[in-house]
Amino acid sequence: MSEKRRDNRNRILRTGEYQEADGRYRYRYIDANGKRKSVYSWRLVATDHIPAGKKDTSPLREQEKLINRDLNDMIVPDGGGLTVLDLVEKYVATKTGVKKTTKSGYGTVINLLSKDPFGSKRIDKVKLSDAKAWLIKLQQEDKKSFSSIHCIRGVVRPAFQMAVDDDILRKNPFGFQLATVLVNDSVTREAITRKQERDFLDFIRNDTHYKKYYDGMYILFHTGMRISEFTGLTIHDIDMENRTINIDHQLQKTGTSVYIDTTKTYAGTRVIPMQDDVFECFARILANRRPPKVEPMIDGYSGFLFFDKDRKPMVAMHWEKYFQHAVDRYNSIYRVQLPRITPHVCRHTYCSNMAKSGMNPKVLQYLMGHSDISVTLNTYTHLKLDDAKEEVDKLAKKQAKAEKEMRQLNMKSDKGKVEAWPKCKVAES
Repeated sequence: MSEKRRDNRNRILRTGEYQEADGRYRYRYIDANGKRKSVYSWRLVATDHIPAGKKDTSPLREQEKLINRDLNDMIVPDGGGLTVLDLVEKYVATKTGVKKTTKSGYGTVINLLSKDPFGSKRIDKVKLSDAKAWLIKLQQEDKKSFSSIHCIRGVVRPAFQMAVDDDILRKNPFGFQLATVLVNDSVTREAITRKQERDFLDFIRNDTHYKKYYDGMYILFHTGMRISEFTGLTIHDIDMENRTINIDHQLQKTGTSVYIDTTKTYAGTRVIPMQDDVFECFARILANRRPPKVEPMIDGYSGFLFFDKDRKPMVAMHWEKYFQHAVDRYNSIYRVQLPRITPHVCRHTYCSNMAKSGMNPKVLQYLMGHSDISVTLNTYTHLKLDDAKEEVDKLAKKQAKAEKEMRQLNMKSDKGKVEAWPKCKVAES
């Protein structure tokens, strides 16, 4: 029987373990692809000392443990040779049937990774700390916003999860909460107050330049429509007889491409009623509509309500600019300044106003086109201290009124008993 190999400290070496002449340890193994590989360390176990001037690595037997665990679990070695960019491209290739806006977002992430050194990093070399450091770099050095990084990680994280599911990686290095790593510098979209809404719309209605946008802006404040839904409306979607608005598509623009898309969610397809004021706005819009001689058609849709100077249907960007310039003009005139107002702020404001008015939450969810009521209640209803005070005062008044009515009933009841008592005595006598 052959004598077992030992190191220079007379410790028995296991199968595949060797100590070289310079004292360094080596472990040889065959990977899952049948290739012979070796790993090295100056330490056999964690308690060994590292020779002076030598680079520290994990002890050989700790490396063996990880290697054999991956072999037993049939984890693909070396991350399958994939870089981060390769992995994301592979993931994106599996995402068929997505909206054009989503595809555009994928393209943005791929373009970023193709230029960033992180994109060329082999995926099995990406550790948790590397993932966090990269996202921090995007915010602090590349000056990307929290919301942009949130979108980037929204592509990279599931790509790494796909590698985990395919047994290429053991863990997803992006499996952490973004807010624990980055500063959330996102500007929260706030609803404006009823007074601010009135002041702004009054200004628009009376301004010589911006009054032509009054009806559109009023409708956005009083229907809660998404701006892409509003710009996608055609004359066929406005039922003036039944006073309803049909929403089953949206007008989008990506780069230079303008196209019709389905609603954001399944719940986004809906028919909403017009109140009298909104009805009057649409009546004026239809009466003043001046289409080009040949109606532009986009993906089979024609009869759009608004056109730009080139006689093309207006898109979200147009209305965003109109709101921005109108607010700037207002603030240049009045001492009391208005906050930033966008079409989406109109949507937030409508939802908050309806919630404050006591509308049934499920009805509000339907009108907003939300698939999840938590979005309606948590994201779009901006209730503050003043709203809480108003609600508490309202409940207190109701309670005081109820108590007063109860006391009056009790007094009448007691009076009736007193008046009835002598009659009863007479009857007994």
